[in-house]
Amino acid sequence: MIAFWVAAGLISAAAAILILLRAAQAAARTAPVDTTSVFYRRQLAEIGDLADRGLLGADERKTAEAEAGRRMLSAADAPVEVWSTSPSRVPVLIVALAAPALALGLYLMLGSPGLADQGFKTRLAKWLETPPQALQPAEIAAVVAAKVKDHPGDADGYKYLALSRGGTGDLLGAIQALRRGVRVAPNRADLWEMLGDAELYRANGEQTAAALDAFRHVVSLDPTSAAARFQLAAAKIRNGDRAGGLAEWRTLLADMPASDPRRANVQSAIAEIEGGPAPAAAVAPAAPQGLSSDQLTAVRGMVAGLAQRLAANPDDPTGWVQLVKAYAVLGDAARRDAALKTARARYAGKPAVLDSLTQAAATEPMK
Repeated sequence: MIAFWVAAGLISAAAAILILLRAAQAAARTAPVDTTSVFYRRQLAEIGDLADRGLLGADERKTAEAEAGRRMLSAADAPVEVWSTSPSRVPVLIVALAAPALALGLYLMLGSPGLADQGFKTRLAKWLETPPQALQPAEIAAVVAAKVKDHPGDADGYKYLALSRGGTGDLLGAIQALRRGVRVAPNRADLWEMLGDAELYRANGEQTAAALDAFRHVVSLDPTSAAARFQLAAAKIRNGDRAGGLAEWRTLLADMPASDPRRANVQSAIAEIEGGPAPAAAVAPAAPQGLSSDQLTAVRGMVAGLAQRLAANPDDPTGWVQLVKAYAVLGDAARRDAALKTARARYAGKPAVLDSLTQAAATEPMK
């Protein structure tokens, strides 16, 4: 690292010397160079060339030549501005040399010049030897990615890679891992269900084509999947087939064990639709999905990643609304209220953002 700073200082000094030499050569000229007349003479020649090629009419040529001649005479009458340099160039050279020298001194005092370079492979090898509980989420994701690279045909590897990436807030990376997982093991209903949930989360609860396609794969592989059946029935209602969607929800409710805690969510959704028209966002709420423990872990990881991103870059009103809503859905009232307080203080002068935050905080928790 010291060699880098020495090289940087020498390069800076060399650049400053070259600039100063060129400035000295310019200042040594006894007479200024009149570039104005050269410019307008070239312009007159170009006008004549265009006319000779038939691209400019006779009247247009006369007008253009008259205007160019007028500007040339006007410029010739104006005083010539002579470019000059500062009489002393020593201060400039001192500054050019002092800047990298000062940076080097600060690095020697405050930095770690004796610390060896730590490339990614070196750090990864260290993480592989470290107990998982001692690693940060990003480090765990890197370790799992390395394991998956060594065993590309292991579908469970992609599952855990998605969970670990979700823990860092890398939702797109988690989705990519799940897509690779379903290509390796297209008959794994659990991977398709995780993919559908991740697609829903990425779209803030909106039933995208990718999410619905994943849930259709789930039902084809596991017709008893409550989460997939619920989402597909909700899609029917959203697309206008109210009777068909309600019938599927009622069938789902009848198939669910009495002890299943998700029954209350399905009953609530049925009652909401039967009671009158509901907005599209309310047709497929996040709460009735019935997340498994793995899926819940992934969601919590994604929320934690969002919180970390907002802590580093807090100027994101949409992100704050999502964070407050996510904590509300997870039933984490303490974190929800803390995030809400921080966001309200930050956007006190923006009523639209405050209204969105209030609505997000009022979201029913997942059961």
